[in-house]
Amino acid sequence: MSGNSVINITLAGETDWPGFRKEARALLAKLIAPVGVAWHTPASSTADLFSDLDVSPTSPVTSAHAHGPINLVVPSSFVTLCETVILHNDPARFGLLYRLLWRLVHEPALRNDPLDADRVKAQHMAQSVRRDMHKMKAFVRFRTIEREEGKPPLHVAWFEPDNHIVEAVAPFFMRRFTQMEWAILTPERSVHWNGERLHFGPGGEPRDAPAPDAGEALWLTYYANIFNPARLKMAMMKKEMPVKYWHNLPEAELISGLAADAMARSGHMVEAAPTQPARRIVPVARVAAPTAPTAPHRGVAGAEDVVRGLFMEPIAADNPVQALAILKEATDRCRECPIGKHATQSVFGEGPVHAALMVVGEQPGDQEDLHGRPFVGPAGRLFDQALAQLGWPREQLYVTNAVKHFKFELRGKRRIHQTPTQREAAACLRWLESEIEQVQPRALIALGATAARALLGRPVAVTRERGQWHEDARGRKVLVTLHPSALLRSDPSEHEQAYKAWLDDLALASEWLKHAV
Repeated sequence: MSGNSVINITLAGETDWPGFRKEARALLAKLIAPVGVAWHTPASSTADLFSDLDVSPTSPVTSAHAHGPINLVVPSSFVTLCETVILHNDPARFGLLYRLLWRLVHEPALRNDPLDADRVKAQHMAQSVRRDMHKMKAFVRFRTIEREEGKPPLHVAWFEPDNHIVEAVAPFFMRRFTQMEWAILTPERSVHWNGERLHFGPGGEPRDAPAPDAGEALWLTYYANIFNPARLKMAMMKKEMPVKYWHNLPEAELISGLAADAMARSGHMVEAAPTQPARRIVPVARVAAPTAPTAPHRGVAGAEDVVRGLFMEPIAADNPVQALAILKEATDRCRECPIGKHATQSVFGEGPVHAALMVVGEQPGDQEDLHGRPFVGPAGRLFDQALAQLGWPREQLYVTNAVKHFKFELRGKRRIHQTPTQREAAACLRWLESEIEQVQPRALIALGATAARALLGRPVAVTRERGQWHEDARGRKVLVTLHPSALLRSDPSEHEQAYKAWLDDLALASEWLKHAV
């Protein structure tokens, strides 16, 4: 090969880190200096037609094993840097990374030189990629497409990243919006979450995204009302929300007007008289206390104890169905923690009294809050799938949650699940204990840490204590395992194995249903 020859390496894609790593190791094994290598991707300019050697990732000539294994050791921080920099849009990034790798091997002092020009440039690229990823997480806005009956709505967003970050950021949206079907379109890449797996495809155009919908108008009204003119700092806002993103943000159309009126609105806020807080809890009309003798005390958290103080209604001691109905009505009015005032309704348990098994989850989700029934959203569908495979009729189980209201954070137009605090779970504990007193299950299944803590009265490390039977303070058997939503948030490549392990955990409770009367 002549002194002016250049080896052309064509990677499989813009973010082909495994391919780059393999080719770089092979080039090092052949002692080929960076100046003799040109890096390409299918989307970049084609390789030099007059170069002496045209090498593709599948060519055996580039195999690192051609000269035996390489004993190459570089700092782990460099590997992390490469994984980030490779997402940058600069076509020269591959050459920069290979040059750094070559120098790390041949110039050991480079590891201790933070001011080296190549290292500084790579760090700036990595910072740019991280900033772009953060902006994508912050500024994606979904719009809803209603579909035919029986199919959930599809939520679609358009975003224009500076770098090749779609595949890197997609798992964040998968975990954040597990319960809805969505798609994000960008000029070069698209991603679709169908509730089970992420699917990547080619890019699109802005016209492929849906037009503004009614929900967007509601979001603009909300944004205008929470805008605080007294805290307006335009320079800081533009730093955190750069103007280049504004044309894809619906709220951006309000900013100029809100900013112009900020001073006047601040003056009105100062001059306005204080407002009296509205009473959120409507007093419940009390009815006459029962004239019949009350039943014997059934336990610390029996329905008689809980409900009589709220309603003064008679409860038949031998009628758990009536007791559960009154308890459900009581939870609708419960405001012992802040969750209840924001939820649509309470979601009480359902199932037969004296069920052999009671299944306890964490709290209702978005769909449960809207329908008023437990386990009817994506996690509920996975739960029903498991029941079908185990041969457990759902109608023989009593299914409930440790917390009776949906706790969420409003992000744009979406209500995002938030884990209840210990205080909030403790405030709901009496409702759960009352259900247990009325249903009198022979055994319980705790799905997740919140449910396990409520039933066992102590912190529970679910991953360590799952698949085991425990006893609560009254000697009742409690089986601990994962909540199905944890499976939905897991890595899709590990979903099948995680689901099988979860099914094995649940199967331990089959004996209780076999002997159910």
